[in-house]
Amino acid sequence: MTQKSPTEASTAQPSTVEGPVTGGRHGWAFNRPLIDLADKGYVEAEFFLSGEATTYALAPGAQMSRDGRWPARPRGKVPFKTRFLVYRPADPARFNGTAVVCWNNVTAGYELFFGEGPEVLEEGYAYVCATVQRVGVHGFAENPQGLAAWDPERYGSLSIPTDDASYDIFSQVARAVGPGRDRTVDPLGGLDVRKVIGLGASQSAGRLATYVNAIHPLAPDQGGHAFDGYMLQIYFGSGTPLEASDRPVNPNAAGAAVRLPRGQSLIREDLDVPAMIVNTELEAIACLSVRQPDTARFCTWEAAALTHVSYQAQLTRNEKYRRDFGVAPPAPSEQMNRIYLQPFYDAALHHLNRWVNGGAPPPGQPPIDFDAEGQVVRDRHGIATGGARLPQADAPVAMNSSTPVSDDFAGRLRGSNRPFDAATLDALYGDEAGYLTRFRAAAEAAVAAGVLMPRDVAPALAEAAQEYRRAHAMAQAPAAAE
Repeated sequence: MTQKSPTEASTAQPSTVEGPVTGGRHGWAFNRPLIDLADKGYVEAEFFLSGEATTYALAPGAQMSRDGRWPARPRGKVPFKTRFLVYRPADPARFNGTAVVCWNNVTAGYELFFGEGPEVLEEGYAYVCATVQRVGVHGFAENPQGLAAWDPERYGSLSIPTDDASYDIFSQVARAVGPGRDRTVDPLGGLDVRKVIGLGASQSAGRLATYVNAIHPLAPDQGGHAFDGYMLQIYFGSGTPLEASDRPVNPNAAGAAVRLPRGQSLIREDLDVPAMIVNTELEAIACLSVRQPDTARFCTWEAAALTHVSYQAQLTRNEKYRRDFGVAPPAPSEQMNRIYLQPFYDAALHHLNRWVNGGAPPPGQPPIDFDAEGQVVRDRHGIATGGARLPQADAPVAMNSSTPVSDDFAGRLRGSNRPFDAATLDALYGDEAGYLTRFRAAAEAAVAAGVLMPRDVAPALAEAAQEYRRAHAMAQAPAAAE
């Protein structure tokens, strides 16, 4: 039986925390890590949160203007019950004082999130994976794969009636794990939380943009000021509505004409906490018309040669899908982009955490270069110029870019990888040793620029050796066939 406690929520009727939650048909929390967090010195626990969520509307006469200054007001309340999954250090001495609350992504029709990267586990964050949208619980109408369908024994009591409630549910999760939380049932196990960072990626970054622009400025008793900083990852430059917002992208809908968003609005310039956009080449294209300069409270990183979904991330997603749904999805294409995003994200989180704790802002990075027609400028190998430079961009063995191999929705997100031929590899590097020397120098330059953590150099080098051999093998394959 789970215990219950009221949280210090923003509403007159506080929400209730229950947990830890166990059992169910599967015996594990949906989308939990593939690794055993206990081996990393972490505790994994799931909790339910229930109560009433405030819905919002723009103030009379206001609109979602380009400047991002979107005055909002409470409109009503709806009941809800949801879940959040917590990863936290078992030893309080390892805790760095920051809880990251992730807005789980529901574009696939089920929840996607990843909080088990090296920055989190090695630097002692608490990571909170929050279910705040209706699809996460109930799934799409066709082939529902939400929590309630996946494990009705564990999640059958959950309910989010409308995505209009998602903004306040996000606030309430933050307060349930924040410094002023009620600790009768404590999801953080007594940890001394000092700062809370809100994070959203892709579809969730669009909703987080609306949260930052419209909800954060509100008074705490209206749901605002629940976070100390924000990270919008792979963000296409547009927010989502406050009202009638139950329109998540469904790439699997029959006859759906799914187009990638284009930037329409800025992140408001009068924020009183830091906010950071962490993008790849693909989202830089979408955000070109709404680029904004770095300020004392805002910065943007754009990574050249990377795209929305990498081969490595797709492998992890596929393995989780096989475990959770019991079937293997199609193998990822060998032609999709092969530069892993996680090290870039980890470096960004490292700098953002320092920033929200009163330290220096993230080191500024040059934007990706565009020509007068709005096209990405590319070097003779097809790799974007400008931007934050990971070593795979400056010491390449392949053309990695956001240019899709196929024009379907997934293809547009996965970009492409085209290994160099043998003559190009030999002209650039001579042999594998020469290549790894160049790659190490590029990795050290990325560390100096702040976009790669020192701990990620050795794994990157090991992968680089594999990619060099793969490129050489693919270059020789046609000759061998003849």
